[in-house]
Amino acid sequence: MVEDPVCAKEVDSEHAACKSEHRGRTYYFCSLQCKQLFDSEPSAYIVP
Repeated sequence: MVEDPVCAKEVDSEHAACKSEHRGRTYYFCSLQCKQLFDSEPSAYIVP
């Protein structure tokens, strides 16, 4: 299980609704809406 960086829900990476690549890392999402929010401004959702 991994955490959706937008809504903080636990997501099974094997069955995630969506995923995105950013700077060599894969992020998994519970929904298309979360993916779209992330893709529009990744730095707002990535915790350093």
